[in-house]
Amino acid sequence: MVKPWQDTTLPAKVRAADLLARMTTEEKTAQLSSVWLGADIDTDSAAVAPGQHAYVAESAVLDALLPHGLGHLTRPFGTVPLEPAAGAARLADLQHRIRSANRFALPALAHEECLTGFAAWQATIFPTPLAWGATFDPALITEMAQAIGTSMRTVGIHQGLAPVLDVVRDPRWGRTEESIGEDPYLVGTIGSAYVRGLEAAGIVATLKHFAGYSASRGARNHAPASIGPRELADIFLPPFEMALREGGARSVMASYNDIDGLPGHAHTGLLTHLLRDTWQFTGTVVADYFGIAFLESAHQVAATEGDAARIALAAGVDVELPAARCLPAADHLPQDLIDRATLRVLTQKCELGLLDQDWEPVTGATGSTQNADDALIDLNPPQMRELARTVAQESVVLLANDAGLLPLAADGLRIALAGPLAHEQAAMLGCYTFPRHVGVNHPDLPAGVDVPTLAQALRAELPGALFVDDPAQADICLAVVGDRSGLFGRGSSGEGCDTEDLDLPYGQGALLDEVFDTGTPAVVVVLSGRPYALGRWADRAAAVVQAFFPGQEGGSAVAGVLSGRIEPSGRLPVGVPRGPGGQPAPYLAPPLGRRGDPSNVDPTALYPFGHGLSYTTFAWDAPQCDTPELPTDGEITLRLTVRNTGERPGTEVVQLYLHDPVGTVARPEVRLVGYARVPLDAGASAEVHATFPADLAAYTGADGRRVVEPGALELRVCASSERVHHTVPLTLTGAEREVGHERRMRCEIRVK
Repeated sequence: MVKPWQDTTLPAKVRAADLLARMTTEEKTAQLSSVWLGADIDTDSAAVAPGQHAYVAESAVLDALLPHGLGHLTRPFGTVPLEPAAGAARLADLQHRIRSANRFALPALAHEECLTGFAAWQATIFPTPLAWGATFDPALITEMAQAIGTSMRTVGIHQGLAPVLDVVRDPRWGRTEESIGEDPYLVGTIGSAYVRGLEAAGIVATLKHFAGYSASRGARNHAPASIGPRELADIFLPPFEMALREGGARSVMASYNDIDGLPGHAHTGLLTHLLRDTWQFTGTVVADYFGIAFLESAHQVAATEGDAARIALAAGVDVELPAARCLPAADHLPQDLIDRATLRVLTQKCELGLLDQDWEPVTGATGSTQNADDALIDLNPPQMRELARTVAQESVVLLANDAGLLPLAADGLRIALAGPLAHEQAAMLGCYTFPRHVGVNHPDLPAGVDVPTLAQALRAELPGALFVDDPAQADICLAVVGDRSGLFGRGSSGEGCDTEDLDLPYGQGALLDEVFDTGTPAVVVVLSGRPYALGRWADRAAAVVQAFFPGQEGGSAVAGVLSGRIEPSGRLPVGVPRGPGGQPAPYLAPPLGRRGDPSNVDPTALYPFGHGLSYTTFAWDAPQCDTPELPTDGEITLRLTVRNTGERPGTEVVQLYLHDPVGTVARPEVRLVGYARVPLDAGASAEVHATFPADLAAYTGADGRRVVEPGALELRVCASSERVHHTVPLTLTGAEREVGHERRMRCEIRVK
């Protein structure tokens, strides 16, 4: 007889509740735990998570947990190198073992990292999230994420630990490369696009890190976040809110930082009152790796690890990742907290089909659980490589081309390549790519996918050019600088690879000085995980090109932009600073955060947020507006025509910013409220229609309420946050209006 929890015609929560009622306390608690097989390491020098050496070695082993069941399996592909077919077969065998050991035959939910693609050996490596932001192309990011999710689902993965929705506040932070940008609207729209794609593939998307992680003091990883309630509400929370509402994310990861002394894993206000009660989130909250244990060891708000488990469950954390440690150490956990978290986990498992009687693990494209064939599991197929190529191409930013040397001449040009990163795969790969995340611990392991260096890509791109070693013998020098990603100090960018200033690492500033001293015209190519200070060479460089860890197809993308085969269309998701010491304030700074007479330090960016050039030219007609007035609950539509006035096809990125002249609290001078890519052939034009809702003028006032106030506004139609083409004055009329979670968060822009 089919029991209610096995009845697929019943709602997931009803089925989960029936199963919950049949479970012992030990079986319930087991659903809140995970196992990380193969993660035992001898030293922290090989760690891919903070504290891995100490915490995994002492965590509960699989055999001790199996009789009661298991909630999660941690990184079955992303921990050690595995052939795809062998990894899928291994995971399937493990799931059979888990099911056969517990009385309900429940499998575990398998999760993986997918920040730059599925973090598995031989899987396609996509550009890092900062490059997603540079595309200003949500539709492309959705397509990319759906492809990534499909590849994960094919081999038995259920949940992806992405995207990162932390808004960059200080690019010295090592995890800048994992973030989408410094603007919450860009982060929210691109992040939501990624979530839609991953969820469309049937993979549970996990929003991280909730919340305020990137506001750490001194840009240090795992540091306190110095932010007030309004900055939290208006800068850090909107991307999460948008990704839940519009993307449909089914999981959220708590954050390592504390806010005003309250750790993210103990923050009832965020994890329960806001996330659950206000935003009505019904999915699961998972701990960041060892985040619950850190309540005792790092934050020191718990006397024991058992106390840490109680605090985290009470705050709203549902699952301890990556391994069972604190939950087994807890005595007499409140039954209502156990039931609350277990019901959420079982409901999610039910939605994934893991409670169905006919569920079977898959090992590849055929769905077979036996005799998997390597040829059936291709994690780097042509369509994935093509997507990676497109994302990389759209993300490359042409910052400067004052001398007009780009695009490069096709034949007969003598080119010198300066800088070791021109010859290294590392210049293409972020810290969550498998080669830089895990592969560095296996020095004899090949990358698993073809990752051409920029030097290799240029030679293929420009077969008629002559490449020479000495810049003094060349017509032009390409000076290639940037980062090698890593973890916890093992690189110049990446998790735990923070920096004290924004000077180029590895002495590359001296390299640029030497190149410019030769007198040979030089193009600076930056392949990095964060922006670096380039003001010292701004007047000497013939051109500057920026790519943020563009992935396995990045070499071809950058070479194609340099040659002119690809029209540059990327725009900066973060400003590029002029100097390394006086950090450029994010462009969202209020008036006091901008250049002013009271200080001799100028924080103005060398290249501002949204900046990017093309090889063609564009003209923007003056926008037409429905009306200069709109009620505080209304909307208006702007219409403008953009023309390609050059001789080459190209893509302009129309950006709409809001300026609020007077507020009850200090407000950003401008902030992004809409954007659209506009591809145009030479001589062609297109109409851009932007519908601006008054809700987007809302902000958190002095009393903590988010309101739309009557009064004057300006919409600025821009090519960057500092390059204004047209200004449209508006007046909001009517009464002040408080808005909440149901407010409109997006400016819809259509290109006709």
